[in-house]
Amino acid sequence: MTDYHVYAIGNAIVDKEFEVSDELFQLESITKGQMTLVEADEQQELIDKLKSRYGLKKRASGGSAANTVMATQCFGGKTFLSCKAAADEPGDFYAHDLAAAGIHSNLKVEREAGTTGRCVVMVSPDAERTMHTCLGIAGSISEMELVPDLIELSEYFYVEGYLVTSDSARAAAIKAKTVAKNAGKKVALTFSDPSMVQHFKTGLGEIIGDGVDLLFCNQEEAQLWAGSESQEEIIEALKKTAKQFVITLGADGALLYDGEKTINIAPYPTHAVDTNGAGDMFAGAFLYGITHNLGFEKAGQLASYASSITVSHFGPRLDAEQYPLVLRDFQAL
Repeated sequence: MTDYHVYAIGNAIVDKEFEVSDELFQLESITKGQMTLVEADEQQELIDKLKSRYGLKKRASGGSAANTVMATQCFGGKTFLSCKAAADEPGDFYAHDLAAAGIHSNLKVEREAGTTGRCVVMVSPDAERTMHTCLGIAGSISEMELVPDLIELSEYFYVEGYLVTSDSARAAAIKAKTVAKNAGKKVALTFSDPSMVQHFKTGLGEIIGDGVDLLFCNQEEAQLWAGSESQEEIIEALKKTAKQFVITLGADGALLYDGEKTINIAPYPTHAVDTNGAGDMFAGAFLYGITHNLGFEKAGQLASYASSITVSHFGPRLDAEQYPLVLRDFQAL
């Protein structure tokens, strides 16, 4: 018996998106294309500059795992998210967003004092996203935010790689993984960002332990994990990490491994304006597919199609009414 298709744990982050020029990264000494953790005052200084120079493009509740379960939920799945938001306006905004989508969570009306996590998302002309994140209260997510009984009633437990940066969050992910494994449930993990693999590889290894059932990563993350650019060596390295895996390849589609064979997933032509959330959408659509009898390859095709729609507009998610239309159009292809 399962109550949820996916139970996830991740950082509750409110995104502030800005459309920027490439010169910004040189002017502000920002590493393009990666997520960087910053302090609140440094982040606010950057927000003020961006608002003055470019204007705020969009605000959205985000976080890697939240974006993923939002997709799974809106396609028709049942999901639960463990996260931590503060008793402030962004926290209210975040909790309302989850509830409005039908996502169950551990968040209550009465929450701890503090600051809800924020992420400044800078989208450059090539549609690449660069992020400066202040975790705020999300950085103290711990085993206290878990609901073990519901993990045991879920088909998949899903964890975002960003949790590796916090000792308490990493411990919570490991605890939840143990609960899921002991209950015979499957565990899925996303590396989330190349910087997580580059700087926190040991911590990711602690979460992975003796392996996960399903791994999501992009090509750069896969190369960093394997320490090689050879596709053959990457595949062999990932086989030691996960029973099944997905490597997203951007405009080139994706490469899947279903436990027996590799499967190439073709891309769907699109005009990319914002890649923020593309990997999260891929994971969410894929998890919906494999928990709703689409099969591994068909789930990959749905995920590729949904991601192509996501990158064609600003923001990490689609509007609620778009998800059933994407599913309908995909089924008609």
